[in-house]
Amino acid sequence: MKDQVKSKNILRKRRQIKVRAKVAGTASCPRLNVYRSLGHIYAQIIDDNQKITLSSCSSLELKDLKGDKKVIANSVGKELAKKALEKGISAVVFDRGKFLYHGRVKALADGMRESGLKV
Repeated sequence: MKDQVKSKNILRKRRQIKVRAKVAGTASCPRLNVYRSLGHIYAQIIDDNQKITLSSCSSLELKDLKGDKKVIANSVGKELAKKALEKGISAVVFDRGKFLYHGRVKALADGMRESGLKV
């Protein structure tokens, strides 16, 4: 059992290193970082040149949401896209980190695209 957990964590770390090596945010096209915990999802838009967070949103902020976790992730994506468009950000580079691109991570990205942000 311990070996399975250890190998899973090693695979996640490798995946994260591969993604981060290819993805970098600039002032014109910042990085959208996603973190998915067991109960919530968090996303933030980061400018890697200045090392600052430009905007962020999570399922904790949106308390009145109902539905399954994918619906909530989609709503978080829409809310973050709304905040980003208000700040003049029209395109971002998607950084899924150690998470596979399916389920809630994909729902968040789809929500951002639906709101008009280029992901």
